[in-house]
Amino acid sequence: MSDFAITALLTIALFALLGSGVWIGLTLSGVAWIGMQLFSSRPAGDAMAITIWGSASSWTLTALPLFVWMGEILFRTRLSQDMFRGLAPWMQGLPGRLLHTNVVGCTIFAAVSGSSAATCATIGKMSLPELARRGYPDRMAIGSLAGAGTLGLLIPPSIIMIVYGVTAEVSIAQLFIAGVLPGMLLALLFSGYIAGWSLLNPGRVPAADTRATLAGKLRESRHLIPVMLLIAAVLGSIYGGIATATEAAALGVVGALLISAAQGSLSWETFRQSLMGGVRLYCMIALILAGAAFLTLAMGYIGLPRHLAEWIGGLGLAPWQLLLALVGFYILLGCFLDGISMVVLTMGVILPTVQAAGIDLLWFGIFIVIVVELAQITPPVGFNLFVLQGMTGRDIAWIARATLPFFVLMLAALALIYTVPELATWLPAQMRR
Repeated sequence: MSDFAITALLTIALFALLGSGVWIGLTLSGVAWIGMQLFSSRPAGDAMAITIWGSASSWTLTALPLFVWMGEILFRTRLSQDMFRGLAPWMQGLPGRLLHTNVVGCTIFAAVSGSSAATCATIGKMSLPELARRGYPDRMAIGSLAGAGTLGLLIPPSIIMIVYGVTAEVSIAQLFIAGVLPGMLLALLFSGYIAGWSLLNPGRVPAADTRATLAGKLRESRHLIPVMLLIAAVLGSIYGGIATATEAAALGVVGALLISAAQGSLSWETFRQSLMGGVRLYCMIALILAGAAFLTLAMGYIGLPRHLAEWIGGLGLAPWQLLLALVGFYILLGCFLDGISMVVLTMGVILPTVQAAGIDLLWFGIFIVIVVELAQITPPVGFNLFVLQGMTGRDIAWIARATLPFFVLMLAALALIYTVPELATWLPAQMRR
């Protein structure tokens, strides 16, 4: 049977299982088993047991459940309300005023969450009611939140970076460092758009509240101290070479528990809820990763990645053409799968092709994370769109239209990072010196 026929058969099996409601992790394992059973001489059951056990027992992966748990703990504290109180006085003098709290709040919370959906939901619970009460237009408030919420995937610590690092065998600490400048770039682009829009539509932005004095601003800024200390502890320990990503994640959990206790929101019930929420999310991710590892092995035995890489190499595509094709492919895939599933499902096939094209895997990791961010706000199945639909009750098509300018800005950021790859590689290079 030809490679095309095998690929078509396995693709049909994949979408048939997904469409029937089978869990993604089990679907990946099932497709891998079918492929090995039909097109390989290696016993499928033996390979599945060894691969899944190896994937589940990876020490590198231990950072993931700890960062997930840290985000769950902080989700149940007063962190978001305190962030708004600390940020709002400083935003009043900017064009767009309090609309910037969505961008700045998501940027800060992304540095302690690692999850796009958690960042979007947490900041949205805090900012949307306040912005609506003060008369800010819904379209800009919701659109800016949807766009900025995706920063949870890019600004470290990022769950999807850990997944990519494990899958591609790239240093997670280096990925975290590489995500800092692109994350800041996106935040600046979002705030720049808000400022430009407000200057063109001055009548749609409410007047500033009573201007606070510098002393008043500094007094309100004390509410930002806990989250800034936690960010400094987690990221500083990694960048300073004091701790590995796993050790920094454990430090983050301890710090989150201390913040929760200091705010009076730590009880046995909130502790149990955060722990169970973290366990449920990690078990889902771990099952997906295990299935993807088995699928990657199966693809290797069948030879599809090698043949695909040879075929694409034979097309003579320039690196920019390959990357452009991948952008379209991942945006389309984002209509059906969540970000983690997209990465683990495709890396086994994509990475050999990317390596053959001479593309740096560290840079490619940041590129892929931004593309997955795009997929988070791509209708009809963008996860951030669903989060906002549940929070606001708005039609998902309306939310997608409100988010469109930020989608375009993310495409512009991709073009900038391709044109100036040092945006992703300069900081890691400095750390290696």
